[in-house]
Amino acid sequence: MEKVMHGAEEMRFEGNEVGILVSHGFTGTTQSMKPLVETYARAGYTVYCPRLKGHGTSPEDMESTSHMDWVHSVEEAYTWLKERCSKIFVVGLSMGGTLALYMASEYRDIEGVIPINAAIDIPALENSQGTDERFLDAIGSDIKDPATVELAYDRTPVKSIGELVGLMDKVKDRLDEIHCPIMIFVSDEDHVVPPHNSEVIFESVFSEHKEIIHLENSYHVATLDHDKDMIIERTLEFFQMYTNTK
Repeated sequence: MEKVMHGAEEMRFEGNEVGILVSHGFTGTTQSMKPLVETYARAGYTVYCPRLKGHGTSPEDMESTSHMDWVHSVEEAYTWLKERCSKIFVVGLSMGGTLALYMASEYRDIEGVIPINAAIDIPALENSQGTDERFLDAIGSDIKDPATVELAYDRTPVKSIGELVGLMDKVKDRLDEIHCPIMIFVSDEDHVVPPHNSEVIFESVFSEHKEIIHLENSYHVATLDHDKDMIIERTLEFFQMYTNTK
């Protein structure tokens, strides 16, 4: 069993009957979502941020996992929340946003979905699959705030890039199956996921209630960046709005 990095452990808080499933991104850890998770828990919600399989340990460990392993990590968290909560929202950063969209397309009882710089098409990453290298440079810690660092792998397994592409393709084909309310956050300057991804998501989902919010002062890992407080404030408003309407 691989040792989990300090700070990369799953986060779980039991609160009221509204559950919030929070997912970190590709090669990242739960640390990237900590400001959101802790604030949601303090607000009284039941929150689960799983450590995606193969993450928070070593790039070699990640190399042996598939995108369905990552889906199952999120589904296990959903099951745990479902046993305790009457309503569930899903929030995710980057590939975590991709997983959140997958969940919203698969589980129609999800109350609302919040993708943050979600990935459905990353040409630069897809083009790197043809390399003979086993690992590529890190893609984590794209943060504008110089005082903040993301806890993430220092190398990216090429095999895992193929798995990410498979997940993105799968979710892209399912966007029209999403009907729940959606609040999309997009950083105008993102060096990992092209901002156009969020526009495609917005146009493709069949949600009656949908909104796109531009982040002007954050890079890719917006949940740790200058706009994190605004993300927290707007998402809390979203939870409250769609908890009180039914």
